[in-house]
Amino acid sequence: MSASMPAGAGAASASKGRKKTACVTGGNGYIASALVKMLLDKGYAVKTTVRNPDDMDKNSHLIMELQSLGHLEVFRADLDEEGSFDDAVAGCDYAFLVAAPVNLTSENPETEQIEPTVRATLNVMRSCLKAGTVRRVVLTSAASTICIRPLEGDGHVLDEHSWSDLDYVTAERPPAWGYVISKVLSEKEAFRFAQEHGISLAIVCPVLTVGASPAREAYASVRASLSMLSGDEAALAMLKGIEKSFGAVPVVHLHDLCRAEVFLAETATAAPGRYICSSVSTTVVEIARFLADKYTQYHVDIKQSSDDELLEKPRVSLSSAKLVKEGFQFKYSTLDAIYGDVIQCARFSCSTTGPRLFRAQQRHRSIQIHSLVNLHRFVVVEQEQIRG
Repeated sequence: MSASMPAGAGAASASKGRKKTACVTGGNGYIASALVKMLLDKGYAVKTTVRNPDDMDKNSHLIMELQSLGHLEVFRADLDEEGSFDDAVAGCDYAFLVAAPVNLTSENPETEQIEPTVRATLNVMRSCLKAGTVRRVVLTSAASTICIRPLEGDGHVLDEHSWSDLDYVTAERPPAWGYVISKVLSEKEAFRFAQEHGISLAIVCPVLTVGASPAREAYASVRASLSMLSGDEAALAMLKGIEKSFGAVPVVHLHDLCRAEVFLAETATAAPGRYICSSVSTTVVEIARFLADKYTQYHVDIKQSSDDELLEKPRVSLSSAKLVKEGFQFKYSTLDAIYGDVIQCARFSCSTTGPRLFRAQQRHRSIQIHSLVNLHRFVVVEQEQIRG
């Protein structure tokens, strides 16, 4: 079942007189909705999937903001149902597999996170095979598939040959350990399936991803990246947890991640396989110092406790050399560029005690952190509530 949306101007010809067509799974998500927008801006006809197209709380951006950009169809699809993605993928030149089950608090990760993730990935891969038109599949994985393993000392540079140690993950059970295992196994199963059936598959492993998105709600990484300005202690704990698990805080801008995925789809000469997508490797301390020096009008609070073992410099670097060697160039390659864009999107008001927007959020629960990544939709409400 699909809801067809109006076609706009522009064309990206797959063959004369026909637009290129791409499928993006999970179109109401943080990464997927930004990818849908980019593809529409490039002139693609886009087919995207959501669990329930009638849920306007989650899908209104697909209609209210993206429909004017080009031809967009929204399909109902269930990751757990084989064949559910057949209609969405049919006739597509490229398929971007972004949607995945996420159940970070499960008490039974094996049956509630790991098995559903692998099953979902293979379900969409089978639909791509059945379509017979898909030139390349781009699977969005995670950097946690690369670096969750014991690493002593400093100076580690990890590339696509590195894998998280599943025995270590199972034994130590770090935060979201079931998610890590699910991503590793889904990558490997997708690659096995692609090799068996002659599918060209690129797997993108993004790091902490920040930046503006049309999605209704912000990714947890956006909250984490702004936690030293917002005072969000849970999000700051997440940022510190990333540093502890990764040996660094690796960051990429959402726009660069989407550009990289489209680049790998369109570049026929790009080798199939894994690609790390990371433009900056830093630490919590380095981010705090940068924010304090660059944005002196805001109060930067690292909330360091005696239990914290924060790094001065990254111990580990996730290398995007393979992606760059294929010809890709990052647009946001410094903390200055990344945070400059994120904070501009938030449109902070100056204050000696911190951004007024965050104080407004504390007083008015109707403005949540998602307004930071897509504030234009909430500016009027925010201004009225701040004035109040």
